[in-house]
Amino acid sequence: MQEDAALAPQLSPIGRFENVLLATDGSEWSAGAERIALKMCQNHGAHLHILSAISTPGEAGWMGKPNDQQAERQTDQTIQRIEKMATDAGIQCTGHVRSGDDPYEVIVEASKDLQSDLIVMGRKGRRGLARLMLGDATAKVIGYAPCSVMVVPETAYMWTSILVATDGSRFSDMAAVAAAELAKTGGVPLSVLSVKVPVHSERRQNEAQPIVDRVLEFLKSQGIQARGVVDEGAADDVIVDTAHDRQAGLIVLGNFGRTGIGRMLFGSKAERVINQTEMAVLIARGG
Repeated sequence: MQEDAALAPQLSPIGRFENVLLATDGSEWSAGAERIALKMCQNHGAHLHILSAISTPGEAGWMGKPNDQQAERQTDQTIQRIEKMATDAGIQCTGHVRSGDDPYEVIVEASKDLQSDLIVMGRKGRRGLARLMLGDATAKVIGYAPCSVMVVPETAYMWTSILVATDGSRFSDMAAVAAAELAKTGGVPLSVLSVKVPVHSERRQNEAQPIVDRVLEFLKSQGIQARGVVDEGAADDVIVDTAHDRQAGLIVLGNFGRTGIGRMLFGSKAERVINQTEMAVLIARGG
């Protein structure tokens, strides 16, 4: 297909994971993110940048300790601990300590300075984004980061299967390329899902199978075998249920790249998926 041929060269830059930024506060909430960032760097031969932020005096944010000697000492210990794990695993790594008024700004600016391909960060509890507000650091990082963002629950481990959800948009194409790279490098099965949403027009619902077939054709051209799934229902519910049924440990979605306030309220579908699952979720963005 002509469309399939165009998919890879247009989007191949986001298929690389050579420069990974781990944003961590050293707490239990970051445990899953730390595990997965280390394993991804090992699988991809990537450089790991470890970022820990200290809030400026009088501020408390997502990484949230006052800027004092105790906080600095704990931050140094966190970075040293992860650096040792990385070194023991043969991973090149660099630690970074930065301070700022708003944790999301620290993370986003660091990702720009370091030219990160991916930000990996944890989330607090099952309903970490249930209250989607402008002050939510995770939502803002997803909205403003120049690269892909992976949100990892505390209990998540490296995946043995991947689900990518697509609606045929270029944002979903970005997700498909990223999922393909992760599946190929990790040697894990990949499923491609498109959802027939009842409120959509019949014409749009009928596009679901061709959309899946198009992605499968692209994946085949890349030497990746994948299974296609078409189901009907509310998109976020179907995505989460299908990931559970397929025993996927990672869900990959496209970032719609909105601007202004829309970048903060980054998309109800993605937000609901993150809230409803204990799996890692990758929001893919093209370079």
